[in-house]
Amino acid sequence: MDNASARPPNSAPAFMVYCPRCATPLVTRPVSDKLRRVCPACGYIHFTDPKVGVGVLVVHEGRVLLVRRAVRPEIGKWSIPAGFLDQGEDPQVTAVREAQEETGLQVTIDHLLDVYYTPPSGSGGASVFILYRATLVGGQLRPGDDADEAGFFRLDNLPELAFASTRDAIRRLGGNA
Repeated sequence: MDNASARPPNSAPAFMVYCPRCATPLVTRPVSDKLRRVCPACGYIHFTDPKVGVGVLVVHEGRVLLVRRAVRPEIGKWSIPAGFLDQGEDPQVTAVREAQEETGLQVTIDHLLDVYYTPPSGSGGASVFILYRATLVGGQLRPGDDADEAGFFRLDNLPELAFASTRDAIRRLGGNA
């Protein structure tokens, strides 16, 4: 992915008005190499951490597991089962949980497929996405959480896909399903 034209992320967002520690109004000033929101009273520095998503690519009997998104961004399009990683969570555990929540299926992680970077767009999606290859081990297929449909699809008969990471993962599967 060519990120040369991507606008740089805002390291001093205006929505950070007050210090979360002492409630003093924040100011913008240089910290190391970037402008940041800083508290002049207690020294708190607001760092804009990336949103990290995790997901699983499951291929079973030559078909790939996809879910139709019931929420923004990309509502109504199909993607691999995925969700956000919370602070302190193991990415593999989260990916397995998200697959179960969105599809009703139990999977086990086989290996890391790739890590994707998506420049911030304001859409609320992940800027870092960790993708694992996983194997189906049980459960009953049913949509849940933020998916309103789930199913297995042949690579030559896919619905409209959401997200560059989903499209890339499916493209790379090629004949390796």
